[in-house]
Amino acid sequence: MELFGLAASMLVLFVGFGFMVGVLFGFFGMGGSFLVTPALMIMGFETTTAVGSGMAFVFGTAVIATLKHRDLGQVDYKLGGLMIVGTTAGIEVGRIGLYFLQDQGLAGLIVGVTYVVLLGGVGLFVTRNALKEGEESSDDHHDADAEIDPDDIPDIAKKIQSYTVPPMMTIGGGIKVSLWMVLGVAFATGLLSGFLGVGGGFIRMPAMFYLIGVPVPIAVGTDLFEIVFSGGLGSFLYGLEGGVDLSIVAPLLAGSALGARIGSTATSLVDESEIKIYFGLMLVGGSIAVALRQVGNATGIDALQVVSFGLIMLAALAVGSAVIYSAVSALREDPESADVAPAD
Repeated sequence: MELFGLAASMLVLFVGFGFMVGVLFGFFGMGGSFLVTPALMIMGFETTTAVGSGMAFVFGTAVIATLKHRDLGQVDYKLGGLMIVGTTAGIEVGRIGLYFLQDQGLAGLIVGVTYVVLLGGVGLFVTRNALKEGEESSDDHHDADAEIDPDDIPDIAKKIQSYTVPPMMTIGGGIKVSLWMVLGVAFATGLLSGFLGVGGGFIRMPAMFYLIGVPVPIAVGTDLFEIVFSGGLGSFLYGLEGGVDLSIVAPLLAGSALGARIGSTATSLVDESEIKIYFGLMLVGGSIAVALRQVGNATGIDALQVVSFGLIMLAALAVGSAVIYSAVSALREDPESADVAPAD
């Protein structure tokens, strides 16, 4: 029995994987393609197909998750709109670069190595800082228009904000930052989006927190809003080149539709420090999985490919389950926390 051109077992796998990635998407503000794209590459899909299909998945899931974050008042439209400008340019540059490397036969290797370095580096940085900060638990709901306590802003962001490079702008929470910093972060993450087939959230979300000083829930919601546009543009451009396989994207989106809403709701229930720790550990796990795949390709050891694929699935399952468990635990401790007022 086949549906969408896939065997029943593969269809169930994609739907289940899509659900767990959807939970992670809504919770962390990332498209989840940093897990989906490597998984498709491990399964033998061509690099451009894996990247293009991952980008299409990003777009579909972002729409679902952004609507939920909008209801929670966790989207800064001004910041998101400015980031869209820089991201658009970055996506096109990254896409052109990927197709050039594909023609040279180097796309798989370079994309894989880039994934390992970025996922591992960002994951270790976020985890180390989250553990070092030792933040006290806080269940307060964050609104994009609420003033931000200066003590909640990371030292790195405070240092960056101290430089006044005109034009300066004020974003949600009363944060003043240089327009060039916002556009620079947007272009860099757009470059990654086009080159790696990711929404860029695993770089943009921590960048907004550590470099700009945006609270984590607001960074997640705003990042998702931006991903709607970057994912839509990226999937359209790859689709023109035949790089989007709908038989892959459809079942993934079917699973992520519910998962994304669950993950988005969890951001208003789970402590910010837990979000950062989960985020970091998940990226480290993804980095190890992609590294094993690269070693397997170089040595011809097929077993490493299987282990790599299993680790990606395990990372999505473990962290997604932890998010759901933490949210359910928070609801049991304070049932009223589920009643979040929608944004004006």
